Amino acid sequence: MAGGLAVVFGGSGFIGRNVVRELARRGWRIRVAVRRPHLAHFLRPMGHVGQIQLFQANVRHRPSVARALDGADAVVNLTGVLAQQGRQTFHAVHAAGAGAIAALAAEAGVKAFVHVSAIGADENSESLYARSKAAGEKAVRAAMPSATILRPSIVFGPEDAFFNRFAAMATTTPFTPLPLIGGGKTRFQPVYVDDVADAACEALARPEAAERTYELGGPRIYTFRELMELLLEEIGRKRLLLPVPFALAPLVGLAGEAMGLLPFVEAPITRDQIKLLKKDNVVGASGEEGVGVIQDLGIRPDTVEAILPTYMVRFRKYGQFAERLA
Repeated sequence: MAGGLAVVFGGSGFIGRNVVRELARRGWRIRVAVRRPHLAHFLRPMGHVGQIQLFQANVRHRPSVARALDGADAVVNLTGVLAQQGRQTFHAVHAAGAGAIAALAAEAGVKAFVHVSAIGADENSESLYARSKAAGEKAVRAAMPSATILRPSIVFGPEDAFFNRFAAMATTTPFTPLPLIGGGKTRFQPVYVDDVADAACEALARPEAAERTYELGGPRIYTFRELMELLLEEIGRKRLLLPVPFALAPLVGLAGEAMGLLPFVEAPITRDQIKLLKKDNVVGASGEEGVGVIQDLGIRPDTVEAILPTYMVRFRKYGQFAERLA
């Protein structure tokens, strides 16, 4: 189907920009549906002249979604928020928004649909984020049974909100310990953003991916403490890793949310995200049967150790000339 028109919702985000680039490389024409097209012009050079079109659409406004889908052959939905802000709530974006895109795509006769959810999506979770992700999957399946659902673990890469955030904390607040929520025992299976982009493209290209769900994880599982130790080694910094029991962790989340109220400051962590940390974020943790993995899409995922050094250099004391800690 490559060469047709793919509409990417949320294409200016961290995962989205990599999906757009990979779709362009594979010969798709791409319409990037975003709330603020004037902030997404950096996407245009990722393709040939005229290959990538920017289009204003808001998943909370169904007519704009319908216009974005005009003539579409395929859809990739990447809309998502890590923390609620104003009308951009978890329910509005992850559940109602995803359902609206799928329903309108079905009405428009779209044949291939990829919905990016998250490992940990669970309608019975303590976390509102996880419940909204599960509601979004359910709404997409109801509207378009042939959709492919991708559930990545923590996604890492040059513009990620994980390693970059903690590296910034380690360098800008050198005397403040890095908190290990729940003792840092929660397990993660980080997956490289380029591999997630490849998975989305392969899901569109492979007929056997229709109607299936895939959990996307990298080749190795780490505890949160191990990831912080790996990060500190890479940037050449020594910082205290302070275990914070789950009983006290909501206070850390509340402080993070208070910081997020400041202008131009994102909350480093929220109480809802702390609830997510009570469960492992790895492939197969849900115990759901029939779920595929990234290797089933023909992808051999990269390791954290191979990719992290390529973009952590700016956090080292002497940049590219710094040596790692012994």
